[in-house]
Amino acid sequence: MAGHQHAAPAPVGGQLLNTTTLICGVLVAMMAAILLTRFLFGLGAVTHLNDGYPWGLWVVGDVIIGSAFACGGFSVAMLVYIFNKGEYHPLVRPALLASLFGYTLAGAGVIFDLGRWWNFWHIFWPGYSNPNSVMFEVAVCISAYIVVMWLEFSPAFLEKFGMKEQKKKLNRVLFFLVALGTLLPMMHQSSLGTLLVVMGSQVNPLWQTPAVPLLYLLSAIVIGYGVVLFESCVASSAYRRQIETNLLQPMAKVMLGVLAAYLVVRVGDLVVRGALGNAFQADLEAFVFWIEMALFVLPFVLIGSAEARRNPARLFLAGLSIMLGGVFLRINGFLIGYDTGPGWNYFPSVAEMLVTAGMFALEVLGYIVITRRFPVLPRAEAPAAH
Repeated sequence: MAGHQHAAPAPVGGQLLNTTTLICGVLVAMMAAILLTRFLFGLGAVTHLNDGYPWGLWVVGDVIIGSAFACGGFSVAMLVYIFNKGEYHPLVRPALLASLFGYTLAGAGVIFDLGRWWNFWHIFWPGYSNPNSVMFEVAVCISAYIVVMWLEFSPAFLEKFGMKEQKKKLNRVLFFLVALGTLLPMMHQSSLGTLLVVMGSQVNPLWQTPAVPLLYLLSAIVIGYGVVLFESCVASSAYRRQIETNLLQPMAKVMLGVLAAYLVVRVGDLVVRGALGNAFQADLEAFVFWIEMALFVLPFVLIGSAEARRNPARLFLAGLSIMLGGVFLRINGFLIGYDTGPGWNYFPSVAEMLVTAGMFALEVLGYIVITRRFPVLPRAEAPAAH
């Protein structure tokens, strides 16, 4: 990565108490109260889960969607460390921070949804664990990835407290952590798609396919780039910093390339399986399928040209569109396109929604605190990198 000169990361500074952090604090407090009720009195006290829909918003939203939103660090790291695109290095640490919070809270979200949550340690205990289960693979990979990400991000803490020797020692094994941090998301993001395969005919043919592990992996990479676009635009606006269009513009082009590959696999799979006809049925599944597809196609309209990719507003909207497309892909497969038989239905309770909002608020709060007090974002006064 020689030849790329970048400004060193530095704390943004400023007051921690403001309107945004106050709202986030209130949402987190409400979440804590609901979760206390849940752990004391069970899932039935706060959720609308039932025997037909044992997975609801907490698993699909906080874990399956939340972990996909947390793929920014993985997606950017692939560019920098695997494809040797050192010019993107300033995006690594902020993307990794967002990923760190997303995955850590997604891991916690799994425990929220466990009926006998006090037995969660059984997942990792040899006498209880089932290595042949796709859920075991997901649990182990996500847990390992959370540890790896905290270690990858730890240089920011070591720099803050002047621990130079410890940072040098960590740098000696950082290549191994980066390799693990690239492999593990590939494994569990594809395995999250495999969960749909296991559900069999209960999942609508629009989302039930042997190709779903590949689709989930490709979409997670694309969502990672979309989140980086979204996060960079929001952080630049909130902190009144110059947006890094010189980095986001070429990265957005890479994102469109991966998105094109995803769409080719997605549509090609439907045609090969003869399932495309389901998209033209007069039902809810077909309707939400076209919303999902429109959201994945929209970025080509917004930032298809080099000139359009220089527009921060278009980059922001493209990133948002990708994120919403990922939301629909996963909700459609796991909830809307999932039919366990007549007599069962599910819609999240207000308490479930508030917990999800609280999880998101906790991520935002953590991001604000760490970026203001620790070296994450490049120095605002630094000249743009070339």
